Amino acid sequence: MPDTLSRIRYAVLLPPLLPLLGCAVVALREPVGLIAAAQGASDWVLAHFDWLFSWSCTAYLPLLLAVYLSPLGRTVIGGAGATRLLTPWRWFAVTACTTIATGILFWGIAEPIYHFSDPPPAGEENPAVFALSTLFLHWTLTPYAIYTVGGLLFALGFYSHGQPFSLSTLLRPLLGPRVHTHGGAIIDALCLFALVAGMAAALGAGSLALSGGLSGYFGGGATGATPGRLAVIIGVVVTAFSISAATGLQRGIRLLSNYNIIGFMLLAGFVFLAGPTLDTLRLAGGGLADYLATFWARNLGFDSGIPEAWSHAWTGFYWANWYAWAPITALFLGRLARGYTVRRFIEVNLLFTSLFGAGWMVAFGGTAVMIDGQGGGVLTTALTAGGPEAVAYALLAELPGLAVTALLFLLLVFLSYVTAADSNVSAMSALCMRDTGPASAEAPLGMKLLWGATIGLTAWVLVSYAGLDGIRLISTLGGFPAMLLFLLGAVGLGRLAWKSWRGATNGATNRKL
Repeated sequence: MPDTLSRIRYAVLLPPLLPLLGCAVVALREPVGLIAAAQGASDWVLAHFDWLFSWSCTAYLPLLLAVYLSPLGRTVIGGAGATRLLTPWRWFAVTACTTIATGILFWGIAEPIYHFSDPPPAGEENPAVFALSTLFLHWTLTPYAIYTVGGLLFALGFYSHGQPFSLSTLLRPLLGPRVHTHGGAIIDALCLFALVAGMAAALGAGSLALSGGLSGYFGGGATGATPGRLAVIIGVVVTAFSISAATGLQRGIRLLSNYNIIGFMLLAGFVFLAGPTLDTLRLAGGGLADYLATFWARNLGFDSGIPEAWSHAWTGFYWANWYAWAPITALFLGRLARGYTVRRFIEVNLLFTSLFGAGWMVAFGGTAVMIDGQGGGVLTTALTAGGPEAVAYALLAELPGLAVTALLFLLLVFLSYVTAADSNVSAMSALCMRDTGPASAEAPLGMKLLWGATIGLTAWVLVSYAGLDGIRLISTLGGFPAMLLFLLGAVGLGRLAWKSWRGATNGATNRKL
């Protein structure tokens, strides 16, 4: 134990941990005041920096294209002789499951019903097409570009250039080696806060989905999401991912991801085939066309048919939420990449995951919209009466085999968050230790349990006292500092690509001479 305590980076651990625990204690005594203060801070961030969230996410796409086409794209992460941690299939399974988490299970079904039943002016002419197009916007290329930029920077620094297991490694290409000695711990501490915010928001959404499922399956109706029930659900989930995290990457995370991705595909395939398949396919074509036609305008906030308040509540929330997860996700995704080329990293983390997300949105989001439109607003009624957590089970109730599909959905909600939390708790715990390296990237169990409990307590306070609004506001607060880190890191990645082009050009010139 004394040896473990001496290995802890207290300058990284304590700055985010103590305020989070303090806020949780205050929330137990005066939750309304604390939530109001957090809401004010969240509103201020969106009012002043919503444009920066949108522009930065969008800018990463041409940046990654330039990296892919550059000589840097041929670089093997870790060197030509580097051994791979995972096979290509398991790499994709872990990546997809840890990045999507409970998001597609909760929002992928509830969100399109919000857009379909109450669209902004830009979607009033064809709300079904707008709903699916917006899902593509929020769940495919643009947000995955955030993860890909961060993960690639960390993979190159950690494996190819021997940099520390630290988020300051993302800034090494821009600021040089001094970044580790001047402010590295501050960067790590800020990003730990961002991740706890993102994970708490996702756990809050997952607990609402589980609560809604238990209410619909076993009874309880719309009143099922009580603080007591949420405490039990969150406690079970935290216990599960803490146990899984104790087994490390090669056992718990790998096995859970493999089962999870298979379950995702089976359930999505069933919903797609059991629903109005042909109508959903036609809607998918219209949604894709609208997504491509409005891609730049809606990514950059230029669509005049999208009110500012709507953009803050939806697109701004999503970009902030993805950013909140991004720092620690970058560490984890970068850690998986050893032995693969930069181009393959971009393919798996940007293209393949986006295609998977798009397929899920067509299967679930498209089917939900078509059933709601053809069924007289049955899912809109469920949304109004029972909240977003009730929509998934209302959808499954419209399809055959509810007894089986509802249980499978509950299991996937549970497993998907456990898988994502497992990987991220493992990474954030390793970030708090001094001797983390390629050969020893696992932190002690006690550190994982500490962060697991902190995330669970934060999520319970949010969803118990602020519900969906609590999930939104903590995502914004967590995403803001992460965005600043990634903007600087993206400049450094651009420099690496530029240097590779210059090196290739100079090499060709020298060969001619």
